[in-house]
Amino acid sequence: MARLKEKYTTEVASELKQQFSIDNAHAVPVLTKVVINMGVNGAVENKSRVEVAMRDLATISGQQPIVRNAKASIAGFKLREGMPIGCKVTLRRDRMWEFVDRLISVVLPRIRDFRGVKSKLDGRGNYTLGLAEQAVFPEIEFDRLEFSQGMDITFVTTAETDEQGYALLKQIGMPFSDGSTN
Repeated sequence: MARLKEKYTTEVASELKQQFSIDNAHAVPVLTKVVINMGVNGAVENKSRVEVAMRDLATISGQQPIVRNAKASIAGFKLREGMPIGCKVTLRRDRMWEFVDRLISVVLPRIRDFRGVKSKLDGRGNYTLGLAEQAVFPEIEFDRLEFSQGMDITFVTTAETDEQGYALLKQIGMPFSDGSTN
């Protein structure tokens, strides 16, 4: 069992149940999936950038990503509907817990001048974190890095409110910069 999943089942779930006076064990907020999305800068001019981003994302997540295509044509950007412009991967179960554990304990502390992440949730208990480059992941070999690429990491929970989602993420170890939920 993943270390963070074990922590959730043994400690965090009971604390959340008590904190929010939840009677049903199935109503306790839990992390259901993590979605990692990379919109590839320069994918219109250079099609191989999407393949490189997919390789890096597969290395980071341990799962094969899918290509994301443009939904509409935008003449100003020389973008046509159906062109590959990014990639994404959805992590669930043990692979999700392993990724979140690595992100919290290894990746975020490696960011220069890191003082915590913003605590703004989406209104439904979910949280999105933006990273400026993939080089902060130890799996990526810095010598083989062709270009710097950012990503968005979305944590999807079963929390009904931002307060419950914040408490869940805080207790599993997310290093928020301040104590508020806004």
